[in-house]
Amino acid sequence: MRIAIVGAGSLGTIVGAYLADGGLDVELIDAYQEHVDALNQTGAKVTGTTEFQAKVKAITPDQKSGQYDLVLLLTKQLYNDSILQELIPFLNEDSMVCSLQNGIPEEKVASIVGEKRVIAGSVEFGATFIEPGVSSLTTEYTQFKQYAFQIGELNGEITERIQRVKSVLDLVGGTHISDNLVGTKWSKLLINNAFSGLSAALNGEYGDIIDHEAGIVSAAHIADETIKVARANGVTLVKMNGFDIASLELNSKEDIPERVKTLRYVMEPSRLLKASMLQDLEKNRKTEIDYINGVVSSRAEGTGIATPYNDLVVKLVKSAEETQTVPDFDTNIKAFEKLLSVQK
Repeated sequence: MRIAIVGAGSLGTIVGAYLADGGLDVELIDAYQEHVDALNQTGAKVTGTTEFQAKVKAITPDQKSGQYDLVLLLTKQLYNDSILQELIPFLNEDSMVCSLQNGIPEEKVASIVGEKRVIAGSVEFGATFIEPGVSSLTTEYTQFKQYAFQIGELNGEITERIQRVKSVLDLVGGTHISDNLVGTKWSKLLINNAFSGLSAALNGEYGDIIDHEAGIVSAAHIADETIKVARANGVTLVKMNGFDIASLELNSKEDIPERVKTLRYVMEPSRLLKASMLQDLEKNRKTEIDYINGVVSSRAEGTGIATPYNDLVVKLVKSAEETQTVPDFDTNIKAFEKLLSVQK
């Protein structure tokens, strides 16, 4: 099996190191020339909760050749149109494209490479890019080896090919097959919407949202909108670490205090996290906001479901992108306070 890792950044470097060490034919593809050079010269080095180094083959996108049997897609969704169009000549009839991206990219990926090629995937470990050739594993090592990926067919079937992909990814870390991977990705999207989206829109860590009344109540409304839109799109949300995500739905305003209490409890261990989208704004880069909170806004069209809180997050983040500024917490929280007062 010939494998391509498209987007060999923080996560892809770690995946590539373990697959290459496992003896597989794998190419790490990335546009960052210094990173590609370092990978080829000194190998892929993994630091953090483990120390590991492996000799790998890395190339830039223009150096692709032949055909790949399995593509692990780890780029930002921002670039899917161009990346996937360029990938098509390097796919065969039975090639598999496993979407390991944030958000819900599968429909878009399928529209370009063909639905029969797509396998849904979810990364369950964290990593930080340190320098060219070096990536830090931030998830505790034993947890990583037990639970690194979820994968699944779009229709939920347990197929022979999904078992083959599992055997590949098991060389990296614990890989689990799901019969509702789309539901898993929507459940993860909900957390990203409520906290990563607000972190970027407000310029704060998750803890700043947890501790601010308007912030945490807005998070509850964002979660509620996501649940309602998912259901309207035929999606059944799955439990996350045993927690029933769908239980965050608001059936009336009287539910808000209980939902706030639950969110504060569930998210407390993550209070020091800062959204990668906020880090993008700090570097004057475009974010994936259209593929995070923007998914709820777009998928709500035609359903009759209003999504004012997700809409406001998108508006504020896009404003920061356009002006190349970092949001001001005190200024932008007022926009959410105003929305909450209007809905009382």
